[in-house]
Amino acid sequence: MKNRVVSGYRPSGRLHLGHYHGNLKNMVELQSTHECFFFVADWHALTTGYKDTSQLGAYTTEMVLDWLAAGLDPNACTIYRQSDIGSIPELTLYFGMVITLGELERCPTYKEQLRELDARVVNTFGFLGYPVLQAADILIVDAELVPVGEDQLPHLELTREIARDFNSLYGRTFPEPKGLLSSAPKIPGTDGRKMSKSYENAIVLDDSPDVIRKKVRKYITDPARMRRDDKGHPEVCTIFQLYRVYFADTIDSVANECEGALVGCTECKDRLAERIAADLAPFRERRAQIAGDTALAGKVLAAGAEKVSPIASETLTRARKAMKIGTL
Repeated sequence: MKNRVVSGYRPSGRLHLGHYHGNLKNMVELQSTHECFFFVADWHALTTGYKDTSQLGAYTTEMVLDWLAAGLDPNACTIYRQSDIGSIPELTLYFGMVITLGELERCPTYKEQLRELDARVVNTFGFLGYPVLQAADILIVDAELVPVGEDQLPHLELTREIARDFNSLYGRTFPEPKGLLSSAPKIPGTDGRKMSKSYENAIVLDDSPDVIRKKVRKYITDPARMRRDDKGHPEVCTIFQLYRVYFADTIDSVANECEGALVGCTECKDRLAERIAADLAPFRERRAQIAGDTALAGKVLAAGAEKVSPIASETLTRARKAMKIGTL
């Protein structure tokens, strides 16, 4: 049997380079070697976007089409929508009984978002408790592996702690999923922070070459390099981080060009923008081909829900039986 993998994205806007290099390319590769479950996390989108849900359906459609354009194949993996699986919120309720507030408040992502976002957005029960919902997403399909970057391992550990606590209290019920470590680089946004839809600093996957060039030109390079003939310091340049991704085979010569003032920052940015646009060209072409099929996303999600629902129902029944819920 192939190891079971689960991963999901919030439908809160278009996918960008951070998603593409962070996990999406990995998801495409995993579908040929593992039993993969990939879900649209629309309930998770409410944690920060609960005030305006008018675009939730549209964003869900766009995400599924983006996934298909990137290479996910519904015949090789299962694609579904979180809110179509009614067993998930009940399992979330049970998990909420065994995790402490202290464990949730120590979550690194929670601390980061408290600093970055409006307090009225994140000081909610839903936002604090989203790792519990995430644990239900993972364990509802008995996932064994979860693709994560090394910085996300503490987050996955919350799911493992919930599984351990549940098993300790009620008997062996859930596996303790392991992180499937990705070597994907962190992709900086146009403002130097991590690329994120929330920060509005992203290069979207189907941006045109002209839009990509304009966005790349916004990046701050070496602040000490004021003139064209000033020698640069690539280690402090945000653009150089992206060069490590797109020019990995010639990164030493790029560093030498910068340090020797052999290339200007604008020229360096335009060269990078051209490479990004060329790399995304196949995606843009496939995306344009399926953009007019308004029913495609719905068909894919319906087929996925039909496959996942009985798995989730069986898992929930097992959890209820372990907790003696509904018995006399």
